[in-house]
Amino acid sequence: MLVFSQKSKLTTYLASQTSEHKTIGFVPTMGALHSGHISLIKNALKNNNITVVSIFVNPTQFNNSDDLKKYPRTLEKDIEKIKKISDKVIVFAPSVEDIYDKSVKSVSFDFDGIENQMEGKHRPGHFDGVGTIVKKLFEIVKPNNAYFGEKDFQQLQIIKKMVAKENLIVNIIGCEILRESNGLAMSSRNERLSKETREKSAIIFKFLKRTKVLFQNKSAQEISKIAAKTFKNTNNFELEYFEICDEEKLLPCLRKNKLKKYRAFIAVYADGVRLIDNISISE
Repeated sequence: MLVFSQKSKLTTYLASQTSEHKTIGFVPTMGALHSGHISLIKNALKNNNITVVSIFVNPTQFNNSDDLKKYPRTLEKDIEKIKKISDKVIVFAPSVEDIYDKSVKSVSFDFDGIENQMEGKHRPGHFDGVGTIVKKLFEIVKPNNAYFGEKDFQQLQIIKKMVAKENLIVNIIGCEILRESNGLAMSSRNERLSKETREKSAIIFKFLKRTKVLFQNKSAQEISKIAAKTFKNTNNFELEYFEICDEEKLLPCLRKNKLKKYRAFIAVYADGVRLIDNISISE
């Protein structure tokens, strides 16, 4: 397995390996790999000649310095997990200095307003950081296909928007959410939960499934009130937001439209650990 820590060496190597007939599949991650990441890597391996996985905790997408500090960093374990799938995966694990040079700052993007909803509303500057690092990584790796999990559905839509606006030649592929046995969406942050809280966090997906049923005969506003009441009465869980939005523009559903597809989004603090999830409710 090849592991690169410098972008110059990675680009030189990829240039020597690629040709008109070879495709590069790319899986950008922040490490602390779990089965959700592994499924993305397997998709890339299955459908491309070359697979690159980046492991980089991006400082510009954290608006909370304490969250950045606590984010799990498990590079050696991550490499071992990837090896078990295939020793042909190329790992790119750069330093902050290598990626950002002398200026660790975000570029400002216009994502037509979808950056101001939900995650963007509660994490100012977050999507500028996401757009900045993903664009940098795309320019380094030059992938044909890039794989992202639907757990971060808003991020997925942001990246699709950026690719279109920046005229980048890369196919963005969204992959379904993988869940733990109790329904909790797989996330690197789950490792920070106690065993008891991790089990109790099943309430998040349980409520999302309930939303799908409620949406058949209740308004989005009524369901939001039910969400607030549900989590207010649950110890150690604090609801940050619950929104039902259309999937395309991510605008809150004020009145149901049969021509639109809707999705329920949620962010919850479980013993101080921030967890997000979503579910399609138009199926």
